[in-house]
Amino acid sequence: MDFTKMHGLGNDFIVVVGEPKLPDNAAALAIELCNRFFGIGADGLVYILPSEKADFMMRIMNSDGSEAEQCGNAIRCVSKYVYDHGMTDKEEITIETIGAGVQKVQLSVQDGKVATVRVDMGQPILKGTQVPTTIDQDVVLGHPIEVDGREFRFTAVSMGNPHCVIYVDDAVSFDLQAWGPKLETHPLFPRKINVEFVTVKSRDYADMRVWERGAGPTLACGTGACATLVSSVLNGLTDRKATVSLKGGDLYIEWNEEDNHVYMTGPAQEVFHGTVGL
Repeated sequence: MDFTKMHGLGNDFIVVVGEPKLPDNAAALAIELCNRFFGIGADGLVYILPSEKADFMMRIMNSDGSEAEQCGNAIRCVSKYVYDHGMTDKEEITIETIGAGVQKVQLSVQDGKVATVRVDMGQPILKGTQVPTTIDQDVVLGHPIEVDGREFRFTAVSMGNPHCVIYVDDAVSFDLQAWGPKLETHPLFPRKINVEFVTVKSRDYADMRVWERGAGPTLACGTGACATLVSSVLNGLTDRKATVSLKGGDLYIEWNEEDNHVYMTGPAQEVFHGTVGL
Protein backbone atom coordinates (compact mmCIF):
# COMPACT_ATOMS: atom_id res chain seq x y z
CA MET A 1 0.00 0.00 0.00
CA ASP A 2 1.31 3.42 -0.95
CA PHE A 3 0.89 6.14 1.66
CA THR A 4 1.86 9.72 2.45
CA LYS A 5 2.77 10.87 5.95
CA MET A 6 1.32 14.30 6.79
CA HIS A 7 0.69 16.39 9.87
CA GLY A 8 -1.24 19.43 11.02
CA LEU A 9 0.78 21.10 13.80
CA GLY A 10 2.27 17.74 14.75
CA ASN A 11 -1.04 15.86 14.78
CA ASP A 12 0.13 13.24 12.27
CA PHE A 13 -1.61 10.96 9.81
CA ILE A 14 -1.01 8.17 7.35
CA VAL A 15 -2.87 9.34 4.24
CA VAL A 16 -4.06 6.78 1.68
CA VAL A 17 -5.54 7.55 -1.74
CA GLY A 18 -7.02 5.33 -4.43
CA GLU A 19 -9.44 3.10 -2.54
CA PRO A 20 -13.03 3.11 -3.88
CA LYS A 21 -14.42 2.91 -0.32
CA LEU A 22 -13.27 2.42 3.26
CA PRO A 23 -11.65 -1.04 3.42
CA ASP A 24 -13.28 -3.64 5.63
CA ASN A 25 -10.02 -4.04 7.55
CA ALA A 26 -9.44 -0.30 8.07
CA ALA A 27 -9.70 -0.59 11.87
CA ALA A 28 -7.11 -3.38 12.05
CA LEU A 29 -4.84 -1.51 9.65
CA ALA A 30 -5.04 1.63 11.79
CA ILE A 31 -3.97 -0.27 14.90
CA GLU A 32 -1.09 -1.94 13.05
CA LEU A 33 0.19 0.98 10.98
CA CYS A 34 -0.23 3.76 13.54
CA ASN A 35 1.90 1.91 16.08
CA ARG A 36 4.98 4.09 16.61
CA PHE A 37 7.28 1.18 17.40
CA PHE A 38 6.16 -1.62 15.08
CA GLY A 39 4.39 0.35 12.35
CA ILE A 40 4.71 3.64 10.48
CA GLY A 41 3.52 5.65 13.45
CA ALA A 42 0.67 8.18 13.47
CA ASP A 43 -2.30 9.50 15.40
CA GLY A 44 -4.64 8.25 12.69
CA LEU A 45 -5.09 6.55 9.32
CA VAL A 46 -6.86 8.78 6.79
CA TYR A 47 -8.52 7.69 3.55
CA ILE A 48 -9.30 10.16 0.75
CA LEU A 49 -12.30 8.63 -1.02
CA PRO A 50 -14.78 9.50 -3.78
CA SER A 51 -17.92 11.36 -2.73
CA GLU A 52 -21.34 11.75 -4.30
CA LYS A 53 -22.01 14.89 -2.25
CA ALA A 54 -18.69 16.75 -2.34
CA ASP A 55 -15.39 16.98 -4.20
CA PHE A 56 -13.86 14.37 -1.88
CA MET A 57 -14.71 12.29 1.18
CA MET A 58 -12.50 11.86 4.24
CA ARG A 59 -12.65 8.87 6.58
CA ILE A 60 -10.32 8.71 9.57
CA MET A 61 -9.49 5.80 11.84
CA ASN A 62 -7.91 6.58 15.20
CA SER A 63 -4.78 4.75 16.29
CA ASP A 64 -6.91 2.46 18.49
CA GLY A 65 -9.03 1.36 15.51
CA SER A 66 -12.09 3.46 16.30
CA GLU A 67 -13.44 5.82 13.66
CA ALA A 68 -13.50 9.57 14.28
CA GLU A 69 -16.50 11.48 12.97
CA GLN A 70 -14.36 14.47 12.08
CA CYS A 71 -10.82 15.81 12.51
CA GLY A 72 -9.83 19.41 11.90
CA ASN A 73 -6.13 18.75 11.41
CA ALA A 74 -6.79 15.81 9.09
CA ILE A 75 -9.14 17.80 6.89
CA ARG A 76 -6.42 20.41 6.38
CA CYS A 77 -3.98 17.64 5.42
CA VAL A 78 -6.49 16.16 2.98
CA SER A 79 -7.11 19.59 1.47
CA LYS A 80 -3.41 20.20 0.94
CA TYR A 81 -2.88 16.72 -0.49
CA VAL A 82 -5.60 16.90 -3.15
CA TYR A 83 -4.41 20.29 -4.41
CA ASP A 84 -0.66 19.71 -4.23
CA HIS A 85 -1.02 16.34 -6.00
CA GLY A 86 -3.19 17.69 -8.82
CA MET A 87 -6.42 15.99 -7.83
CA THR A 88 -8.09 19.41 -8.07
CA ASP A 89 -7.11 22.83 -9.33
CA LYS A 90 -9.80 24.63 -7.33
CA GLU A 91 -8.87 26.82 -4.39
CA GLU A 92 -12.33 26.35 -2.88
CA ILE A 93 -13.33 22.72 -2.39
CA THR A 94 -15.80 20.61 -0.41
CA ILE A 95 -14.99 17.56 1.70
CA GLU A 96 -17.56 15.12 3.05
CA THR A 97 -17.18 13.81 6.62
CA ILE A 98 -19.36 11.28 8.42
CA GLY A 99 -19.89 13.46 11.49
CA ALA A 100 -19.99 17.05 10.26
CA GLY A 101 -21.43 16.55 6.78
CA VAL A 102 -19.99 18.44 3.81
CA GLN A 103 -17.47 21.10 4.79
CA LYS A 104 -16.27 24.02 2.69
CA VAL A 105 -12.53 24.64 2.46
CA GLN A 106 -10.57 27.65 1.21
CA LEU A 107 -6.96 27.09 0.20
CA SER A 108 -4.25 29.73 0.40
CA VAL A 109 -1.74 28.83 -2.31
CA GLN A 110 1.86 30.05 -2.55
CA ASP A 111 4.25 28.97 -5.32
CA GLY A 112 1.84 26.31 -6.47
CA LYS A 113 1.48 24.65 -3.05
CA VAL A 114 -1.08 25.05 -0.28
CA ALA A 115 0.34 27.15 2.57
CA THR A 116 -2.68 27.44 4.87
CA VAL A 117 -6.20 26.06 4.90
CA ARG A 118 -9.38 27.75 6.14
CA VAL A 119 -12.15 25.30 6.94
CA ASP A 120 -15.82 26.07 7.56
CA MET A 121 -16.31 23.69 10.48
CA GLY A 122 -20.06 24.29 10.60
CA GLN A 123 -22.25 25.16 13.55
CA PRO A 124 -21.33 23.90 17.01
CA ILE A 125 -23.76 21.52 18.67
CA LEU A 126 -24.44 22.53 22.26
CA LYS A 127 -27.45 20.49 23.40
CA GLY A 128 -26.17 18.04 25.98
CA THR A 129 -27.75 14.86 24.65
CA GLN A 130 -26.62 15.64 21.10
CA VAL A 131 -22.92 16.21 21.93
CA PRO A 132 -23.53 13.52 23.31
CA THR A 133 -23.56 13.58 27.10
CA THR A 134 -26.12 12.11 29.47
CA ILE A 135 -27.06 15.66 30.53
CA ASP A 136 -30.37 16.86 29.07
CA GLN A 137 -29.69 20.60 28.91
CA ASP A 138 -29.72 23.05 25.99
CA VAL A 139 -26.19 24.14 26.92
CA VAL A 140 -23.88 22.21 29.25
CA LEU A 141 -21.90 25.05 30.77
CA GLY A 142 -19.56 24.69 33.76
CA HIS A 143 -21.06 21.34 34.72
CA PRO A 144 -19.33 19.47 37.55
CA ILE A 145 -17.60 16.16 36.88
CA GLU A 146 -15.71 14.12 39.46
CA VAL A 147 -12.90 11.63 38.91
CA ASP A 148 -10.76 10.06 41.64
CA GLY A 149 -12.01 12.55 44.21
CA ARG A 150 -11.18 15.63 42.13
CA GLU A 151 -13.93 17.83 40.74
CA PHE A 152 -13.61 19.61 37.41
CA ARG A 153 -16.14 21.78 35.61
CA PHE A 154 -16.63 21.34 31.89
CA THR A 155 -18.45 22.81 28.93
CA ALA A 156 -19.68 20.36 26.28
CA VAL A 157 -19.39 21.16 22.58
CA SER A 158 -19.68 18.99 19.49
CA MET A 159 -17.96 20.03 16.26
CA GLY A 160 -19.18 16.86 14.56
CA ASN A 161 -17.29 14.99 17.29
CA PRO A 162 -17.69 15.40 21.07
CA HIS A 163 -15.58 17.68 23.26
CA CYS A 164 -15.33 18.43 26.97
CA VAL A 165 -13.58 21.75 27.66
CA ILE A 166 -12.07 22.23 31.13
CA TYR A 167 -10.34 25.41 32.36
CA VAL A 168 -7.20 24.96 34.46
CA ASP A 169 -4.55 27.25 35.91
CA ASP A 170 -1.77 26.04 33.61
CA ALA A 171 -2.78 24.01 30.58
CA VAL A 172 0.81 23.79 29.31
CA SER A 173 2.04 21.79 32.30
CA PHE A 174 -1.21 19.98 33.07
CA ASP A 175 -0.89 16.20 33.65
CA LEU A 176 -2.78 14.81 30.64
CA GLN A 177 -1.86 11.21 31.38
CA ALA A 178 -3.32 11.36 34.88
CA TRP A 179 -6.70 12.84 34.03
CA GLY A 180 -7.28 12.52 30.28
CA PRO A 181 -8.15 8.80 30.07
CA LYS A 182 -10.41 8.93 33.12
CA LEU A 183 -12.39 11.86 31.74
CA GLU A 184 -12.52 10.37 28.21
CA THR A 185 -14.34 7.28 29.51
CA HIS A 186 -16.48 8.92 32.21
CA PRO A 187 -20.10 7.64 32.35
CA LEU A 188 -21.36 11.15 31.50
CA PHE A 189 -20.08 10.55 27.94
CA PRO A 190 -21.83 7.60 26.25
CA ARG A 191 -19.52 7.66 23.20
CA LYS A 192 -16.43 8.74 25.13
CA ILE A 193 -15.10 12.26 24.55
CA ASN A 194 -12.16 14.45 23.56
CA VAL A 195 -10.90 16.45 26.53
CA GLU A 196 -9.38 19.94 26.23
CA PHE A 197 -7.55 21.57 29.13
CA VAL A 198 -7.46 25.33 28.60
CA THR A 199 -5.92 28.44 30.11
CA VAL A 200 -7.22 31.72 28.69
CA LYS A 201 -4.47 34.36 28.56
CA SER A 202 -6.42 37.23 26.97
CA ARG A 203 -9.58 37.99 25.03
CA ASP A 204 -7.90 36.74 21.85
CA TYR A 205 -5.46 34.06 23.04
CA ALA A 206 -5.70 30.75 24.89
CA ASP A 207 -3.37 27.84 25.63
CA MET A 208 -4.87 24.39 25.06
CA ARG A 209 -3.68 20.83 25.59
CA VAL A 210 -5.70 17.85 24.47
CA TRP A 211 -6.41 14.25 25.29
CA GLU A 212 -7.98 12.84 22.13
CA ARG A 213 -10.57 10.10 22.22
CA GLY A 214 -9.02 6.99 20.71
CA ALA A 215 -5.53 8.49 20.37
CA GLY A 216 -4.47 9.92 23.73
CA PRO A 217 -2.30 13.04 23.98
CA THR A 218 -1.66 14.66 20.60
CA LEU A 219 0.26 17.77 19.61
CA ALA A 220 -2.85 19.44 18.18
CA CYS A 221 -6.59 19.00 17.68
CA GLY A 222 -8.42 21.24 15.22
CA THR A 223 -11.95 20.43 16.32
CA GLY A 224 -10.75 20.79 19.91
CA ALA A 225 -9.45 24.28 19.17
CA CYS A 226 -12.85 25.14 17.69
CA ALA A 227 -14.65 23.71 20.71
CA THR A 228 -12.31 25.70 22.96
CA LEU A 229 -13.22 28.99 21.32
CA VAL A 230 -16.96 28.23 21.42
CA SER A 231 -16.71 27.27 25.09
CA SER A 232 -14.64 30.35 25.90
CA VAL A 233 -17.16 32.66 24.25
CA LEU A 234 -20.04 30.98 26.10
CA ASN A 235 -18.15 31.36 29.38
CA GLY A 236 -17.41 35.03 28.67
CA LEU A 237 -13.65 34.49 28.55
CA THR A 238 -12.74 35.42 24.96
CA ASP A 239 -14.04 37.30 21.97
CA ARG A 240 -15.38 35.41 18.95
CA LYS A 241 -11.99 35.47 17.19
CA ALA A 242 -8.91 34.13 18.92
CA THR A 243 -5.66 32.26 18.55
CA VAL A 244 -5.67 28.86 20.22
CA SER A 245 -2.12 27.75 20.99
CA LEU A 246 -1.47 24.01 21.01
CA LYS A 247 1.68 22.07 21.72
CA GLY A 248 2.38 21.76 17.97
CA GLY A 249 1.57 25.37 17.04
CA ASP A 250 -1.25 27.89 16.70
CA LEU A 251 -4.66 27.83 15.05
CA TYR A 252 -6.78 30.89 14.35
CA ILE A 253 -10.44 30.26 15.18
CA GLU A 254 -13.48 32.42 14.39
CA TRP A 255 -17.07 31.87 15.57
CA ASN A 256 -19.05 33.95 13.10
CA GLU A 257 -22.06 35.64 14.68
CA GLU A 258 -23.96 35.98 11.39
CA ASP A 259 -24.07 32.34 10.27
CA ASN A 260 -23.13 30.72 13.62
CA HIS A 261 -20.37 28.77 11.83
CA VAL A 262 -16.91 28.18 13.25
CA TYR A 263 -13.92 28.77 10.94
CA MET A 264 -10.49 27.28 11.50
CA THR A 265 -7.31 28.48 9.76
CA GLY A 266 -3.97 26.72 9.98
CA PRO A 267 -1.20 24.92 8.10
CA ALA A 268 -0.64 21.34 6.98
CA GLN A 269 2.62 19.64 6.01
CA GLU A 270 3.63 16.68 3.89
CA VAL A 271 6.49 14.72 5.46
CA PHE A 272 7.27 11.72 3.25
CA HIS A 273 5.89 9.05 0.92
CA GLY A 274 6.32 5.32 1.33
CA THR A 275 5.07 1.85 0.59
CA VAL A 276 4.16 -0.68 3.25
CA GLY A 277 3.58 -4.37 2.78
CA LEU A 278 0.24 -5.65 4.06
